[in-house]
Order: sequence, then C-alpha cells, then structure tokens
Amino acid sequence: MNILRTLCASIVALCVLAFSAPLLAGDNPNLLVMGEDGDKDTVPRSSRVFKRVLDALNEEMHNAGFNMYDETAITLGDFAQGRSRRTDAEIIDVARSVRRPPIDVAVIFQIYASAKPLDHTTKVKVRISGRMLNVKTGQRLGNFEVDTPQEWNAEPECNRECILEVVGNYSKTIAADLGAVLAEKLAWMVEGDSDGSAATGESQLPMAFNLIFDGFTPDDMLSIEEYIVIFSGYKSHRPVYSSARRSEIWYESTIKSAKLNRNLQKMLKELDLSGMVQFAGNTYSVKKIARRNETKKPDTKDGW
Repeated sequence: MNILRTLCASIVALCVLAFSAPLLAGDNPNLLVMGEDGDKDTVPRSSRVFKRVLDALNEEMHNAGFNMYDETAITLGDFAQGRSRRTDAEIIDVARSVRRPPIDVAVIFQIYASAKPLDHTTKVKVRISGRMLNVKTGQRLGNFEVDTPQEWNAEPECNRECILEVVGNYSKTIAADLGAVLAEKLAWMVEGDSDGSAATGESQLPMAFNLIFDGFTPDDMLSIEEYIVIFSGYKSHRPVYSSARRSEIWYESTIKSAKLNRNLQKMLKELDLSGMVQFAGNTYSVKKIARRNETKKPDTKDGW
C-alpha cells in the first residue's frame, strides 16, 4: 500500500513538473542583430561606436530571454567578413541564408550622429532607429526610434578621438533603451506578455510556410485541405497556384517546423497516400509516390 502511495505521488509530481516546465530555448525565436550602414550619413560598421551599439542591443535582448546569435560566428567561412556600407538587401539575404541556426527575426538598426563645434563647446546629437523583420516571411514586426532628448555637450575643440568617445558613450545609453523597447514589442508578439521578457508558453510569433504538393489529384487536395486546417496553431491559408497535379499553398500558423513536418507525414499515413516530405527554410515540398488502385482510409482527425 505504501509503495502504491509513493508511486501515485511520484506520478503526480511528474505531472506537475510537466505542466510547469519553462519554455525550452529552442521554442523562442532565434534573433540576429544587424546594422544597416548603406546610407552615407550613418555611422559605418567599422566604427567602434557601431560596435558599442551592437553590443548594447544584443545584451538588452539577451537579458530579456531571447536567443541571440553573433553574425560573425554563424557566417564565418560562408560569407565575406568585415564589409561596411552594406545595403538593406545584402543584410536580409545574409539573415535568410543562414541555416545553422535558422534565424527567425532580424533586428536591423541604423545610427546617425552629428557634432557641431562652437566657440565655447561642441554640441553632439545621436539618433538610433531599429526595426524587426520576420526573416522567413518578410513581415515587419515593429520599429522604434530613440534619440537624445537634447544636444549633449562635449569639450571645445573636441577632436575626432574625443567625438568618437562622447558619441560612443551616449549611443550605448540610448541603444539600451532601444533594445528594451524592441524586446518588449517582440515579447508581446511571441507570448502576449507586456513585461518585456520572453515568456513561458508556446510561441505566438506569426509564421508563414510555402506548402508545395506535387503529383496529387484535385480529390487528394480536397482531403489534404481538410487536414491542414486542423493542425495546431493554424491561422489561415491561401492557394497561390493550382493545376491538375501541382498545388502551392501559403500557410500561416504558429506551429513549430518540426511539428508541421510530423503532421504532414502523419496526414499522408491517415489518408493512405504514399509520399515524401522535404523542407528547407519555410518551404515544404510533399511529393506523391503513385500506387495502382490506391484506396483511402476513413478520415479520423483526432490528436492534431
């Protein structure tokens, strides 16, 4: 009897732990902070001011609980390093091309700084703008801009070294403010929390997938559509191409990529269709393996 009580207590304890377990690191979006310096008026990537802002943004969003990655570390060997004056198109292409780890959100910032020398002082002003981009879909997830409330003073006849130090100090301060705001915006989209931290629960960051079905008949596609709308996290879907043996669907959902892959495999089994599922990035390709005289099993849509 005591053994039975102990066993029951252990099961209850395990259930409590299962329901109260924190979010695994892999459940949060992977973030990459990148600076856009294509505009000649912005602070270039090679400047130490740029590096201080980059570090401050990374630190603020890291402290909020997000998975932050270093651009140099994850692109080493595959991309040219140390390039300055990169265009918007280039940095987005880099973020999309990284596969290990896959990047979900790019945090893109620009730094504008100016120094106006006067006889009695030097007036310094700094502005940093930032925006977040869903790398896989191109959807903008929010933007914000922080600048100095008023011009700051530096010593008279402040040389280049002096200006860089003053601008760096002020830029680091407002970069932390920008990082806090962007972290709060992203946390709200991910979990609906307003405390500026990545919460514990299933991510609600909207994602979109390109589902390509090759070799399936229109009747097959009618059955397939009945399944994809009951997958967990489903938001909406839109056919973008359809022919006698090929269909492409734009599929919006908060489902994780691994679970979507499993659900597509399970769907084929439930429909008694033989096929192969492949995916890269946000594109899933499902290719039918034709069989003679195939018959479908009855639909059972539980457990999706």
